Amino acid sequence: MRTSETIIIAFAAVLASLGLPAAACAAGGGGHADMGVSLPLYSVLPFAGMLLSIAFFPLLAPKFWHHHFGKVSAFWAVVLVTPLVLKYQGGAVYEILHIVLADYVPFIILLGALYTVSGGILLKGTLRGTPALNTGILAIGTILASWMGTTGAAMLLIRPLLRANAHRKHRTFMVVFFIFLVANVGGSLTPLGDPPLFLGFLRGVPFFWTFHLLPHMLVAAGILLTLYYLLDRHYYRREGITAAPDDGAQEPIRIEGAYNFIFLAGIVGAVLMSGMAKWGDISIVGIHRGVQDVVRDGLLVLMAGLSMVVTPRPLREANAFTWFPIQEVAILFIGIFLTMIPCLKILQAGSQGELAFLIAAVREPLHYFWITGMLSAFLDNAPTYLTFLSTAMGGFYPGVAESEAVMLLIKENPLYLLAISAGSVFFGAFTYIGNAPNFMVRSIAEEAGTPMPTFFGYLFKYSAPILGSVFVVISILFFI
Repeated sequence: MRTSETIIIAFAAVLASLGLPAAACAAGGGGHADMGVSLPLYSVLPFAGMLLSIAFFPLLAPKFWHHHFGKVSAFWAVVLVTPLVLKYQGGAVYEILHIVLADYVPFIILLGALYTVSGGILLKGTLRGTPALNTGILAIGTILASWMGTTGAAMLLIRPLLRANAHRKHRTFMVVFFIFLVANVGGSLTPLGDPPLFLGFLRGVPFFWTFHLLPHMLVAAGILLTLYYLLDRHYYRREGITAAPDDGAQEPIRIEGAYNFIFLAGIVGAVLMSGMAKWGDISIVGIHRGVQDVVRDGLLVLMAGLSMVVTPRPLREANAFTWFPIQEVAILFIGIFLTMIPCLKILQAGSQGELAFLIAAVREPLHYFWITGMLSAFLDNAPTYLTFLSTAMGGFYPGVAESEAVMLLIKENPLYLLAISAGSVFFGAFTYIGNAPNFMVRSIAEEAGTPMPTFFGYLFKYSAPILGSVFVVISILFFI
C-alpha cells in the first residue's frame, strides 16, 4: 500500500470507528469555542514529534525514512486525531475538516500547480558557470520567486545552474545560496511566493500588502548576492580557472515549453481573482468556503492539467521531472497540518491558554521576528506563520472574528505582521526543514552529483553564521 493511501485510510478509520459523520462538524463549529482554553500543553507533543521526525529520521535512519515517511506522518496524525476526537467529538471533527479543507488543500493545490507547470519549462543551451553568470541566475531566481513561487522558481533554475557548473569542483555553496535566495528570501513579496504568505492570504491578508516587505527583501538579497559573488570568485580563482571551459559546442540559449508561462499567468490570475472577488459562501461538509476560493482551486488544477496535456513527455524527462518531491511534501504536510491544531487553538486562546507565558514574552516586533523565525527554521515556516499570526491576533484582539482581527492588525499594528511575515519567510532558509523547496533542491543537487551538507552541517557551517548575520542587520534596520 502506498504511503499516501496509508494516511488517508488511517484518518478515515479514526473518524469512522468513532461513528462521527462529517456533518457533525456543523454542530462542532460553535460548540467548542473554548477548545484552546481547555487543551493541555502536552497536546502539542504530536506536532513536535512530527517535526522532529522530519529533522532526525533522514539523518539517523535514512533508508527507513525514505521507505516509511508516510507511515510516520500517519502515525503522528492518528496520535493527535484519536484523543482529540474522543474528547471534543463534533468540535474536533470541525477543526480537523476546517484545517484540511480551508488550509491544507488550497496550500497543496497551489504548490502542486506551480511545481507541475514549472516542470514543463526547460532552459537549454550552453551555459558556462562563472561568478557573474551564477550570480545572475540567483538574482533572476530571486525576482521570479515571488511570482511563480519559490517552488516554481527553484525547480525552473536549479538544474540549469547545476549543468552550467558541472565543471566546477566547489558547487555545494552554490546550492546553499540558491536555497537561501531562490527557495526562500525571494518569495517574500506576494502570496504566490512562499507558503506562509499564501496561508496569510487565505486568512484575509490582501494580496499586494506583502509588498511592504520589499525593503527587507532588498537588504537581505543584496547582502547575500554580494557575499555569494565574492565567494564564487574566490573559489573560481582557487580552482585555477581563468575562463569557462569551451569544448567547441556552443548551443544558443533557448526555452522549450515556453507556453507553460501562459499557465503560470493563469495561476497568478486565479489567485488574484480569489482575493478580489466576493461571490458568497458555500458549505462543504459543514465547512464554509468562499465560492471564489473554490473556483480558484479549480482553475489551479486546470492549469496544472493543461500543462500536463500539452507538454510532451520527453521535455519533462529532459528536465528530470518526477512526482516524488511534491508527493513527499503533500504526505508530510498533512501530518504537520493535522498535528498543529492544538498549538493553533491554544495560541488563539491568548492569555487563557496554556501558552500564555509565550504570549506574555512575545511583545515587540523584534520578538515576533526572531521567535517566529527560529521556530520557522526548525518547525516549518507555514504552520509557524499561522501560529504567530494567531498569537498576535489573540494578544491584540481576543474574541474578535479572525477575518476582522486580520484587518485590524494590518490597520493598527502592521509592524507586527511584517515581523511575522519576514521571520517566517526568511528563516525558512535556516534549515532543510524550514521550507518545502529546500527538500527538493537538496535532492536534485545530490542526484546531479553535488555533495550536500548534513542537516547540522548546513546549519552550523552555512546558515547560522551567514543568515544569522543578515538577520541581525534586518533587525537593526526594521524592527528595533
